[in-house]
Amino acid sequence: MRLYARPSWQLVRQLVADLFVLTGSLASWFAGRALDGTIRSLAQPARATEEAARSLQGSFDEAARAMDGVPWAGPALRQPFEAAASTLGGMVASASEQAARIEQVATLTGWLVFLIPCVMLLALWAPWRVRFVRNSRAVARFLGGRPDPDLLALRALANRPLHQLARISADPLADWRAGDRGVIDRLAELELRVRPRRGAGPYVAREGARRPDSPR
Repeated sequence: MRLYARPSWQLVRQLVADLFVLTGSLASWFAGRALDGTIRSLAQPARATEEAARSLQGSFDEAARAMDGVPWAGPALRQPFEAAASTLGGMVASASEQAARIEQVATLTGWLVFLIPCVMLLALWAPWRVRFVRNSRAVARFLGGRPDPDLLALRALANRPLHQLARISADPLADWRAGDRGVIDRLAELELRVRPRRGAGPYVAREGARRPDSPR
């Protein structure tokens, strides 16, 4: 299985497309991480409030336990400290929940910023690359060993753009029908450049090869 065409403009397009997809994916990753960090920083005030309230709660709990040592008045003196500690406990829970929600939003947003562009890039890039690989595998299986220049030339006539065919001959179809070996060999080389066989070297025409219906 060959992933790239032989040296040609198609190879350049493949390399540029692959590099674009890789660069776009990396850019999306860094953008997602940056946005995640920015949103996550909004949770810092809530975390600071949580820590401060937790510290004060601990202090009031200690004060409430210290009041137990006061004879007779201990239970009465303990109640205000316990009430304050309970209020601070609610603040700790509220601040922790708020910070957790902000961090969840940061995580979700970061992943979306990364995944959405990547999915869009892959949706455009993957079918084109997979189609090339499948075509090159099909050509390799069909041709087997040495390439048949007449078959390759016919594929070039059917698949290549007209401006590429015009560079080879003013009327390549007529030349193919007439069995013009020079035109057929150049058409075969053109097709091999865009649909390479695995391990194929430069195309060399087989001496004496001719189409079954070509003039003798």
